[in-house]
Amino acid sequence: MFINGEWVNAKSGETRDIINPYNQEVIATAAEGNEKDTQAAIQAARLTFDEGSWSTLPANERGELVYQIGTLIRRDLEELAELETLDTGKTVQESRDDMSDIANVFLYFGGLADKNGGEVIQSPIPDSESKVVREPVGVCGQITPWNYPLLQAAWKIAPALAAGNTIVVKPSEITPLTTVKVFKLMEEAGIPKGVANLVLGPGASTGAELSVNHDVDLISFTGGIETGKTIMQAASHNVKKIALELGGKNPNIVFADADFETAVDQALNAVFFHAGQVCSAGARLLVEESIHDEFVEALIERTKRIKLGNGFDENTQSGPMISAEHRAKVEHYVEIGKKEGATLSIGGQRPDDPELQNGFFYLPTIFTNCTNDMRIVQEEVFGPVLTVETFQSKEEAVKLANDTIYGLAGAVWTQDLDKAEFAAARLRMGTVWVNDFHPYFAQAPWGGYKQSGIGRELGHEGMAEYTEVKHIYRNKQPEAVHWFK
Repeated sequence: MFINGEWVNAKSGETRDIINPYNQEVIATAAEGNEKDTQAAIQAARLTFDEGSWSTLPANERGELVYQIGTLIRRDLEELAELETLDTGKTVQESRDDMSDIANVFLYFGGLADKNGGEVIQSPIPDSESKVVREPVGVCGQITPWNYPLLQAAWKIAPALAAGNTIVVKPSEITPLTTVKVFKLMEEAGIPKGVANLVLGPGASTGAELSVNHDVDLISFTGGIETGKTIMQAASHNVKKIALELGGKNPNIVFADADFETAVDQALNAVFFHAGQVCSAGARLLVEESIHDEFVEALIERTKRIKLGNGFDENTQSGPMISAEHRAKVEHYVEIGKKEGATLSIGGQRPDDPELQNGFFYLPTIFTNCTNDMRIVQEEVFGPVLTVETFQSKEEAVKLANDTIYGLAGAVWTQDLDKAEFAAARLRMGTVWVNDFHPYFAQAPWGGYKQSGIGRELGHEGMAEYTEVKHIYRNKQPEAVHWFK
């Protein structure tokens, strides 16, 4: 762990083995911190912020340091990609793409650091001036998930530092390796001690302390909805700011006039990329009824050819689940789907390939004849499981797509611009893709409607999350009011 500029072990001396989900081999040993380690990290961040040297550092100088982190990530991209694949099981090409995106996030927010000099407001009061400025929130607790360990950390770390905050980062206890590496790069870049702190350990102790501690001014969390609700309750004790990304049950709408082959290809990518362990996965396929049979037949044929395997094998297209526990959760949902009356058209079991028996693999799975009241349609499975529904009109497609508690992302496939604009305007989601699925970039905001979360990451909005707004008014000609005689 990295606390107040020093690498330290857990106060308890406890450690945790980090395993490769492809074969369950131990790839590293990490410190296993608890609330006491977290308190020490929070204290370092609090003292550093209150001392003021970081928050009052000229914004361009802070930006240069954040930018430098991005250049170091580019330098060490291959090492980071290999660590991410070992830690998560995803293909190494996916990991390389992630690292490139992560570097771009630091470069973007480094460049954005000095671009908000405030706003002068025309005061209606004579002989006065009025301006609005943005200031750092203070100490930010940042809890990141296991599916995109460093990507999600970057979305939080880069804007928080660029805005002048101090941070305490808690990565998932099962995938901490790339976050540890980037803290070493932050140290190399010259981030002052106490500004960036790293704690490792389970959410029940380290994450809980970040959420409830009164010296933390903001808590940012990406993960499951139930944990997000718990964090909201804990944060209420000192009414700290919260930023939450809580996943989704994302619709992928295919109209009959869509480019058929492209839509089939992208439907596979939408749900089976990274074994479906993606918050924005297109796990709900809504197909116009007139092309349903042909579309599903093509989808199943392509699904049969998906190559599962070692992330370092260039022929592998998808890796394992992250853990035995998570695979069991996916299997539980598959059983629910069967009992609810959905048709299991392909998959629904572990692979029988002898080379995959030591990993947490699960076959890409498609349920057809699904209805919107089924749990497998409504709840986030977070695995390689696709449900298929049909619709007959654009109005019905939008109604079905919106009929969940989530609102993170969705896609529309059509060559009709009017249909695309109709759907995009009515889908209650933070991101709507038209004739594409999954693209994101540092310049555009990311976040959800409804129970998919609160706040936004990336873009100018992502920077704003880590600031407080202050109005400063100055009377140039002060005089007595004489209200009280």
